[in-house]
Amino acid sequence: MPQHLKHFIEGAHTDSSDDGRLDLINPVDEQVYATVASGTAQDVDRAVSAAHAQLYGGAWSKLNGSHRAVLLNNLATLVERDLEILADMDARAIGRSRMEPRMMDVPNAVAHLRAAAGWANHLEGRTIPSSGYMGVRTLSYTVREPVGVVAAIVPWNAPLMITTWKLAALLAAGCTVVIKPSEETPQSALHLAALCQEAGFPDGVVNVVMGVGEVVGRALCEHPKVAKISFTGSPEAGAAIQRIAAPLFKRVTLELGGKSPQIVFDDARFDDAVRGCAMGLFINQGQVCAAGSRILVQKGIASKFSAALAQAAKSVSVGDPSQEGVQMGPVAKKAQYERVNRYIRQGIDEGAELLAGGVSDSAKGWFVRPTIFGKASNRMSIAREEIFGPVGTVIEFETEEEAIALANDSAYGLAATVWTSNLERAHKVAGAMRVGAVGVNCWSPLDANLPWGGLKTSGIGREGGLPGALAYTEEKVITVLLP
Repeated sequence: MPQHLKHFIEGAHTDSSDDGRLDLINPVDEQVYATVASGTAQDVDRAVSAAHAQLYGGAWSKLNGSHRAVLLNNLATLVERDLEILADMDARAIGRSRMEPRMMDVPNAVAHLRAAAGWANHLEGRTIPSSGYMGVRTLSYTVREPVGVVAAIVPWNAPLMITTWKLAALLAAGCTVVIKPSEETPQSALHLAALCQEAGFPDGVVNVVMGVGEVVGRALCEHPKVAKISFTGSPEAGAAIQRIAAPLFKRVTLELGGKSPQIVFDDARFDDAVRGCAMGLFINQGQVCAAGSRILVQKGIASKFSAALAQAAKSVSVGDPSQEGVQMGPVAKKAQYERVNRYIRQGIDEGAELLAGGVSDSAKGWFVRPTIFGKASNRMSIAREEIFGPVGTVIEFETEEEAIALANDSAYGLAATVWTSNLERAHKVAGAMRVGAVGVNCWSPLDANLPWGGLKTSGIGREGGLPGALAYTEEKVITVLLP
């Protein structure tokens, strides 16, 4: 029988006000494996009110940074304890190999909770010298205060990890939250909220309301008691959130995806670059905001490199990820399956050379073949638009300057990778790229102590590290007259 999942509001599992429900579909066999409560504006109001009450006068408002640090470390320990449960939840929801969340997503989530616990008691104010007040000395200082109730709107591609990026930082800062997980992948967020209760967080600090973005997401963004919106998802949805937030003067952090370049110079360690580019293309079925899907390769090695990358794609075993030996499962949902195949057709129609993979025709399950295009140009749609699937586009360049120009010729600016053995070149190229993060001889190195976020269409603001925690605070100035 399918699971019957409910919202988590003020420490209790509860159905929607109108008893609405949604089905969760397994991307491997297209069967319903769970039903979840589909939230309403009334459900959102209950959750926001609970979060608001805790922040202004509740037990949470009376805890200092040291207490919050203890609770965050408690939560990290519980996530470590439930590693297998949480990894399996996310893997099943999006058809992912269970190895990936076990090795990457859950450990990264734990690291963010531990790092945030370290920041909780160190979000310090400043003492600022001033010229006084009407000839009288003053003492001016600042304090960091929580920005307020946060709406954390999370995508479906890495549910636990991205939820924790937001949750860890905002709890360290003293905020409360209503989490709106993707309607396709709410399980790990619900489990995480229950772990918050077990860790000792007061009921109402962390709430989860499930449902579709047009209802739950909009109600959260419009709610007068929500002070900040933290959103990860598409640029189109991010733009809609900004339009809602602007006249209400809400704080906004947006992480909106990318079309990240991987630049391979002819002095790169060839095999390492092939493996790294393949990882950046195929991990999580290519459903990664920082996927390195534009492979810019120096002309002298372009043919050899394209052939090696195509062979890497052909060697990937695609199928039910629960079966031994399978390396890649299906994409997460039918709409994504159709989107990826549409882009593959466009690539063929635009004249790119199909080196591996191609259009898929899966009888059951949303399986897509890892696909590599060669001899492409940066003007093609497969090179400019985010596909969010296991599709890579190889583009040749001749000079360092041309590589930088190609890399920057994009609406996005999230991440990039430079493959080279020349240290001087690595620093020069990394410095010239207009992105939020650059990996040199490594793809997308995520760390809880490092800020993460993009430029241009890839978003506004940063998550992770000290900037991620400070983003959930306001700096208040206090001036005392000293007669």
